[in-house]
Amino acid sequence: MDTDEPDWNRALREQWEFHWNHQLRARLDGLTDDEYFWSPAPDAWSVRPRGSSTAPVQFGSGDFTMDHAFPGPVPAAFTTIAWRLGHVIVGVLAMRNAAHFGAPAASHETWEYAGGAATALDQLQAQLDVWLAGVRGLGEAGLLVPVGAKEPYPEAPMADLVLHIHRELIHHLSEVCLLRDLYSHTKSATNGATR
Repeated sequence: MDTDEPDWNRALREQWEFHWNHQLRARLDGLTDDEYFWSPAPDAWSVRPRGSSTAPVQFGSGDFTMDHAFPGPVPAAFTTIAWRLGHVIVGVLAMRNAAHFGAPAASHETWEYAGGAATALDQLQAQLDVWLAGVRGLGEAGLLVPVGAKEPYPEAPMADLVLHIHRELIHHLSEVCLLRDLYSHTKSATNGATR
């Protein structure tokens, strides 16, 4: 490789890795099950024990399902940390890892959604590891290859998909951090008020 040429693969990976390593990962440490399932709004979508949801659609093949609807409600449903992590793990990462990097098939319908925070964070880390290894394996040339029929814009280059996935990760995991902050301040105010 010509040293005067930028290493776009490294730059795309670092876009996500820097944010993960310096702004997000530590913010997820210590996530409790209470935070994971906590809802600051009524009728929020979440991950729930099978059979307990009232949402029009329940995704998942295991003991827990994720709330959904087609078409989605207007305004959009508020979602818990559990729901947001499920979305990132499956819809953002696992399905793309399967489509592009040889990971096992994954879909909303067949996924075993996590029934607790620790399991969800383990699933997230596992999918992130597959994603980053896959992106690294693309090299420079692989970033220019069209994504193909498994994506909504099949002619778009893989670089566009990588940027999109990294935006999704930063966006949704920042929402998770904000919900943790809200949980902490809400619970502190509630606990302080009852003393």
